[in-house]
Amino acid sequence: MNGVKSRILLFILGFIAWCFLNWVPDWQHLLVGVFVAAFVAYMTGDFFIRRPQLVMHPQRYLWFFYYVPIFIWECFKANIDVAYRVIHPNLPVHPGIVKVKTRLTSDTALTFLANSITLTPGTLTVDIDKEKGFLYVHWIEVRHTDVENSTKAIVERFEKILKRIFE
Repeated sequence: MNGVKSRILLFILGFIAWCFLNWVPDWQHLLVGVFVAAFVAYMTGDFFIRRPQLVMHPQRYLWFFYYVPIFIWECFKANIDVAYRVIHPNLPVHPGIVKVKTRLTSDTALTFLANSITLTPGTLTVDIDKEKGFLYVHWIEVRHTDVENSTKAIVERFEKILKRIFE
């Protein structure tokens, strides 16, 4: 039954996304959108949404709308930092890979966290150890080498909100 629910939910979300991305409200675009959303829901419905009952909690969407400006702000700050390093080539850079701890356990939450880190300039998620709860992150300016302080600097700002959204 969860497979059917997740396929229906994926179809609805896919069709809504299609409508927003093809904002020409004519019948041809809507018809193609129905077929594309149905095909994607049929092919990936089993592994896209594992717990469809969680999608019906409206507070998750509010937390997501709270998360978006925080993510944009963090990206903006990181862009300024990386641009400053490019403009001032004499500024010392200390790149390296650090290990950070996460309390997130679901695949979707870990994917969002890893992508949020990767999309923030100056950091790149290299590997995830789901069983132990570690992420390995390449950092353009390693400020901390210990797990606790690296986690506070890289993961903490995203993790609290993602936990409320996905777990």
